[in-house]
Amino acid sequence: MTRTGSDYLSSLADGRQVLLDGERVDDVAAHPAFAGAARSVARLYDLEAADSDGTLTYPSPSAGHGVPLGWKTPRTVDDLTARRLAATRLAEASFGLMGRSPDHVAGFFAGFVASPATFSTRDPGFYRNLVAFYEKARDESAYLSYTIIHPTIDRSRPPHEQYDDHLYVAVAAERDDGIVLRGAQMLGTGTVLSDYVFVSCILPLPPGSEDYALSVVVPNNAPGLRIHTRRPYAQGVPSPFDYPLSSRFDETDSLVVFDDVVVPWEHVFICRDIDAVRAQFNDTAAHSLGNTQAQTRFAVKLRLFAGLARRLCDDAGTTVDAKVKQRLGVIAAHAALPEAFLLAAEAGASVDGDGVMRPDPGMLYTAMTLQPRIATEIGTFLRELAGGAVIQLPSSVAAFDDPVAAADLDRFVRWPGASAVERIKLLKLYWDLIGSEFAGRHLQYEMFYAGDPSVVHMRSFGTYPWERALALVDACLDGVPDPTPAVSSVAVAS
Repeated sequence: MTRTGSDYLSSLADGRQVLLDGERVDDVAAHPAFAGAARSVARLYDLEAADSDGTLTYPSPSAGHGVPLGWKTPRTVDDLTARRLAATRLAEASFGLMGRSPDHVAGFFAGFVASPATFSTRDPGFYRNLVAFYEKARDESAYLSYTIIHPTIDRSRPPHEQYDDHLYVAVAAERDDGIVLRGAQMLGTGTVLSDYVFVSCILPLPPGSEDYALSVVVPNNAPGLRIHTRRPYAQGVPSPFDYPLSSRFDETDSLVVFDDVVVPWEHVFICRDIDAVRAQFNDTAAHSLGNTQAQTRFAVKLRLFAGLARRLCDDAGTTVDAKVKQRLGVIAAHAALPEAFLLAAEAGASVDGDGVMRPDPGMLYTAMTLQPRIATEIGTFLRELAGGAVIQLPSSVAAFDDPVAAADLDRFVRWPGASAVERIKLLKLYWDLIGSEFAGRHLQYEMFYAGDPSVVHMRSFGTYPWERALALVDACLDGVPDPTPAVSSVAVAS
């Protein structure tokens, strides 16, 4: 039987060091700042545990029970389709608002494990470590987050030339029982809620930074590992009525500090190998599979945007207006784009040298290139549709406790198609999606999901079929006659 939601919630009381407001959080699942998000993750596990038709799980080759499809390495287009449909169902449970759900990093490992050459360059034992951990994590439905970006301290210098040693997470020592990690890493999205953190570096490392070239997993309760979370948006909200998204789906982001954390060798996949660290993200299918899940999640989130826009217009009675319909049509087009690219990537999939069925990278990286623009524009469209309606709202649901206030709201805050309670409930949801602090973080997240935009732009450049485009230009030019030299009217003397 796969992991259940109650199994997951119980596992969070494991002694991990989560630091919030200068104090240690003893039980993440019980703390009001994290409880809503933890229950949302638990809901995903319950969906998988109840899976009866194989849409969310597949039979483990070794455990004899169903395991999440996010861990499956796709070998056929049907496998890709199954992964996408599973990711869609899981994303719908959080309305596309939990970007680092358990199936995200699982997709990276599904790509890693298919490429023995990448992890065996220095020692075949590293690949064996990877396979053993992958099978354990898969069969136990483990939740991995990752920290694969260095803190923004001095980006003008490489890691090994920072003003202090081990500012970024690095191998400080090798011992008989493992390696010692020292330094810090970001962005630990979901790390407060996960079982393990995968630690590596997604950006290319220069020669001299070998100590920073690593690929390991660390249990979140490892001695010396500290998780410094930003302010959780569920903290201090009046009620789920007033902040229906912040209270349930804030997966949080964290700075993760490694204070001489000992990582046993069985959890080490790459050690001091710059080329292998680069290859794990650029040569294997990992980046494609992980980001296919991410674009699937983004497509679900945009469907929520589109649905809210339409519901607002229907309840306000403005959908009959031709200009409103036109604006809704533009919103619909934006919302449809990620799913269109996903289907195109699936249709153009091909098998790589490791036997992995990879989605068409050109379509995937086109979607990722457009993601910041789509996220920014669709939010602006929703703001324009709502106008001042999302600003003039009661401060909290407690307003309905006062008979006089409730009577005023019933009379003055309503729509043709919605009562005061229905209108306020919808607009509170609307505001939490486009205007709250939770919404601001989500916009920043989508704008910089792939890191510096130039990184994904280069991937888009590298995967576009330029040869076909240039051939079309050449064919067009071939049909244009060259200029004919002018004939002189002056006779040339003989």
